[in-house]
Amino acid sequence: MIRLSEKRLPALALVALLAGCASSPEVDHSSRYTLKQDRAPSGSFDATGLADAVPRYEAPRTAGNKSPYTVWGKRYHVLDSNEGYVQRGTASWYGEKFHGHKTSNGEIFDMYAMSAAHKSLQIPGYARVTNLDNGRSVIVRVNDRGPFHGDRLIDLSYAAAKKLGYQSHGTARVEVAAITIRPDGRMFLAGAPFGPAGTASPEVSSKPAATVPAPGDALFVQLGAFSQRDPAEAMRERLKGVLENPVRVREITTDNGRFHRVQVGPFNNEVDARYAQDLLESRGFRQSIVLTDSH
Repeated sequence: MIRLSEKRLPALALVALLAGCASSPEVDHSSRYTLKQDRAPSGSFDATGLADAVPRYEAPRTAGNKSPYTVWGKRYHVLDSNEGYVQRGTASWYGEKFHGHKTSNGEIFDMYAMSAAHKSLQIPGYARVTNLDNGRSVIVRVNDRGPFHGDRLIDLSYAAAKKLGYQSHGTARVEVAAITIRPDGRMFLAGAPFGPAGTASPEVSSKPAATVPAPGDALFVQLGAFSQRDPAEAMRERLKGVLENPVRVREITTDNGRFHRVQVGPFNNEVDARYAQDLLESRGFRQSIVLTDSH
């Protein structure tokens, strides 16, 4: 179990801090919580049918976005914009101790909602969080600050952590990609057009030239190159069910002879290709490279 009282500033102190009050983060405000240490809710909680947060445009606010701010002697800066943000690191979670208390922007924390705390993303905001060990993804609404323990990247609500499958481990290796929404409803994931269900937005899919890379520009994850076709086909069979992306065996002739390359793709950008590569490596396909169609 994670001792979140050691890694997150109590919400009341952080709200006061981000509002510019004189409260010191070194002051112990833990008496405002019923629990001294965080914990998961008692009983059984099924997160399988829990819906992701639904991104929507929200006008910028001042609450929770004071920058820079200082916690336990360390200074943090809030991003001017979440546009294009994508980073990998360690995720933790917080639950019953903070349930029902205020988040950094004054909202009420609900451990059963799809929400998160982040040190630098503008709040409220949205992000897709992917567990790099099992490939599961969730969309969360970021409305809190933290975690301030070690080098952890993001704190998810208990529900979001359970949906990602790491609530019993405490932490997980994740990728956090910001979702930004324009006033006209257009949505972007780490700067690329994005749809509510995690697919390309209708606007972009209606323009093939914008989504289909030019010949030679598409990216593939290559898992092996064989002089004979049979082992290449065997590897392609092994890949069935691992990813939804197409798998091909590409035959090429080089100065060193003829080879059969096993490749997953195409991918429109490096973010998607690298994510697929990490997922494949977690499933045992560890000898992979990312290359273009022309290589």
